[in-house]
Amino acid sequence: MSGDVVKSMSGETQMEEPKATGERPKWDNKVQYLLTCIGFAVGLGNVWRFPYLCQKYGGGAFLIPYLIALVFEGLPLLHLELAIGQRLRTGSIGVWNSISPYLGGVGLASMTVSFLVGLFYNTILAWILWYFFHSFQNPLPWENCPVNANRTGYITECEKSTPVNYFWYRETLNITPNIETGGSLQWWLVLCLATAWCLVYVCFIRGIETIGKAVYVTATFPYLVLTIFLIRALTLPGASLGLTYLFTPQWETLKNPKVWLDAATQIFFSLSLAFGGLIAFSSYNPQKNDCQRDALIVGCVNSATSIYASIPIFAILGFKATENFNACLGENILALTNAFNIGDQNITVENYDDWFTHLNETEPSLVMDLHLRNCNLQTFLDQSASGTGLAFIVFTEAVIKMPASQVWAVLFFVMLFSLGLSSMFGNLEGVLTPLLDLNLVPKWMPKEVFTGLMCVVSFAVALIFTLGSGNYWLEIFNNYVGSLPLLIIAFFEITAVVFIYGINRFSDDIKWMTGQRPNLYWQATWRVISPLMLLVVFLAYIVVEAGEKPSYSAWNPNYVDFPLADVHAYPEWVYSVCVLLSAVPCVLIPLAALCRLAQLLMKYMADRRTPNPYENDSYVSDL
Repeated sequence: MSGDVVKSMSGETQMEEPKATGERPKWDNKVQYLLTCIGFAVGLGNVWRFPYLCQKYGGGAFLIPYLIALVFEGLPLLHLELAIGQRLRTGSIGVWNSISPYLGGVGLASMTVSFLVGLFYNTILAWILWYFFHSFQNPLPWENCPVNANRTGYITECEKSTPVNYFWYRETLNITPNIETGGSLQWWLVLCLATAWCLVYVCFIRGIETIGKAVYVTATFPYLVLTIFLIRALTLPGASLGLTYLFTPQWETLKNPKVWLDAATQIFFSLSLAFGGLIAFSSYNPQKNDCQRDALIVGCVNSATSIYASIPIFAILGFKATENFNACLGENILALTNAFNIGDQNITVENYDDWFTHLNETEPSLVMDLHLRNCNLQTFLDQSASGTGLAFIVFTEAVIKMPASQVWAVLFFVMLFSLGLSSMFGNLEGVLTPLLDLNLVPKWMPKEVFTGLMCVVSFAVALIFTLGSGNYWLEIFNNYVGSLPLLIIAFFEITAVVFIYGINRFSDDIKWMTGQRPNLYWQATWRVISPLMLLVVFLAYIVVEAGEKPSYSAWNPNYVDFPLADVHAYPEWVYSVCVLLSAVPCVLIPLAALCRLAQLLMKYMADRRTPNPYENDSYVSDL
């Protein structure tokens, strides 16, 4: 512990503030710190993961398990990380080494996860930059199919799918038909990736000094854009259908155990717990600071942002579903009009069902030969998409149907970049702060140079995501690095504080920092509820993963049912990589403990072998 326990004259235990061994950077003000933590917690997942889960699991019904997970899992872990970082004033490795020399592996695991997540997270920012650069064109490049080389028609791959899909899979990713076909580096993605890392470096060059200035923009601008989108989205036709879909709960979905599992994991990952970034940020706080209030502010703002972002997203999804439904009916109306020589404007969207029933009763064989599409509004509303599918396919398709589509495209991708950039600050901080605190950086190397070196190394490793198969690898990193390891790290964090450091001692620290002892809610969640929930989520995750054979969806123009996804099982060597990505951070925890034990044993043996210079074997006592 960095502070000493002393007894006052009255016998009351008090904490003495440690003497500073060196001047540590600090935030300019409290607003900078809160905006940085909020920016780290509020990321791309709030915009494209949370709305997807609401759509998948019965709209408003999903909020019940989500809020339960927030109260009993998210907030306690968030408070714990902010408090322990603020009290010990060091990065993740230093914090757990201070609690026990055998727990240094917990910090190493957090640092490894932060590094690996930062690799693919910044690749997503590169994709966003690519779309941003193309958002100024009129018409938007994903609005129409490009013509073929002979200029006799459109490119077949685009005609079979959609212009939006073609621009994403071919023009942006130039994706290979499977993960085993590596493909070449796509130079435009390499340039965008280099630009993304340069922007991160510029914002991060002086640590919290420059981060603190950048977050005034990156953490607040997304809320401005979301508000603009909210106002615009509510005026679109079909917006009310999307909002009704969002807020109408389907209670039967709560019987599905996977709903509760996804809610628990979503709140956990949404708050960016166990990455080490929050511990690093709070370590720059003065020790006399109300970390409990900070945790409540960051946690509640994060969850409120998820719900707030869902409103314009669902309004736009309702608009898109209405447009697709009307387009579907339009195709059917045109087919019926031509086949039965009916006058224009006789069949409309409003009376389509009556006309279809009448014609199907009088000429059923002719109607059947037309192969009319089954147009169902609910089906279009149920079409869900998550992650990159929502951002680069669903939303871009909706944007081209909006007036002044270029403006909305630019705003949308600037918002996504701001969200991702502020989250990257936390990922990079989770790597740099532990290394700097442990004095692993040579004294002669300026911090700016070391930060630049880390960005260059990360850029070089992340080039794998700019290959033709890069999107498949990014999904693997996302699924296997940012899931199981974080659960295990968080479980070790909370059990280490409660059972090794001591919950009473930790409570004394919080009383010394905030002026009040943690109440019954915090005590109960730290001691029992949160560790138990983490254990249950971990076991449930293992059971779910063990029951499913890992597979991926490939974009293959030669697939028989193209444009449907060509689903493949992962090859054995790829599956081994998946296991390795999940296992390496977790294995570091016991491995570091064993290394420390081996060091102590070697020291003990060396001490046994070293003769005592004061020992005199020639002297024999007469007693």
